[in-house]
Amino acid sequence: MAIGVLALLGFQLVDSAFVARLGTAPLAAQSFTFPLSFLIIGIQVGLGIAIAAMISRALGAGQEARARRLGSLVLLIGTATIALLALLLWAIQTPVFASLGANAATRELIRGYWAPQLLASWLGAGLYFGYSLFRAHGDTWLPGKMMVVTSLVNLVLDPLLIFGVGDWDGLGLPGAAWATAIAFSCGLLMLSRRLRETDWLSWQGLGGEARASARPFAGIAGPAMIGQLMPPLAAMLAITAVAGLSETAVAAWGLASRLETLSLMVVLAMTMSLPPWLGRCYGAGDWAQIQRLLRLALRVIVVWQLGLGLVMALGASWVALALSGNPEVQDDLAMLIRFLLPSYAALGVCMIVVSAGNALGWPLRAMLMSAARLFIFYLPCLWLGAYLGGLAGLAAGAAVGNLLAGLVAWWVLRRILASPRRRATQKEAQA
Repeated sequence: MAIGVLALLGFQLVDSAFVARLGTAPLAAQSFTFPLSFLIIGIQVGLGIAIAAMISRALGAGQEARARRLGSLVLLIGTATIALLALLLWAIQTPVFASLGANAATRELIRGYWAPQLLASWLGAGLYFGYSLFRAHGDTWLPGKMMVVTSLVNLVLDPLLIFGVGDWDGLGLPGAAWATAIAFSCGLLMLSRRLRETDWLSWQGLGGEARASARPFAGIAGPAMIGQLMPPLAAMLAITAVAGLSETAVAAWGLASRLETLSLMVVLAMTMSLPPWLGRCYGAGDWAQIQRLLRLALRVIVVWQLGLGLVMALGASWVALALSGNPEVQDDLAMLIRFLLPSYAALGVCMIVVSAGNALGWPLRAMLMSAARLFIFYLPCLWLGAYLGGLAGLAAGAAVGNLLAGLVAWWVLRRILASPRRRATQKEAQA
């Protein structure tokens, strides 16, 4: 999953790099679509979390027939939901992009790009739901491999469809969306072939299963979707604080944000691969094994992220030099790296606890923990730091916010797992 996550991050960087070569206007047009793309992804990931949680719990409880019905049901509902959302976003594109600040010329560029991009988002959602089904059954190798394959297909098709070949001038900005759509289509074909070789789907009794599972599914998916939509909102609020400092600070913050995603690659992979294990243990009532898994996961995350953060902090000047040619941006970026990268050990703890909460039947607590991390710890500390100490204070404040969020998440997890009922279950398992 770590390799797959890295490939997906490269997927996004490749698209942006090729579109940037078309000029400022196409890049701006693509940028205006990002908030709506994040909306689709947030709903998609929330549904995927619910898929993996419910199926893995059913398997842990020995309910294999129900797991097959759930697999079929969520694939149908998930793809239908994203299709309806895509149609809605196409219908309201003019007022939405106008409200975001896109002028008439930019909206015309968006119009040619938005339809294939929505198609690509729908295909990508279907692929993601398939990945969730495989992860729920304990197979993380295939999703990781498929992420790499689709990224490579996109890498090959992007320059061909954007810039053309020979006498053909290419499609320009829409070519980036069509490359993504074709890559996802290839992934879906391969995934469908593998699904036909399994016994994970059933098309009988779906109506009754839908009625029985609708409420618990919504109870997981709703908070998970809200939790997934909060980070983009927090990022928009954070950039307003950075924008009040200087243009170089904004540039440095943007590069630091990309480094954040890359440095959290292992954490992101674990938030995908750990919940199916926890869900099976939850279904089987094996809280002792849940304790062992979470202790191991948290230990790995703290050691890895702290080690990586310290190494990056020591080499901050060289990293900044490699990422930017502007000396002022380099200085600001190096300072951000020294403060932020080590603090991602605590951020990783919070992310693992939130992911575990969705798998272990605490979706509302997980959502509240995610909200607290962003809006009680991270943003207030960031804003206070920026007010008191400029960019250095902002970086220190963001680091303190991450540290506080990690400590509180660890404390909450210990309190939940130390409840009398779960202690009794652990003692019975040990006996």
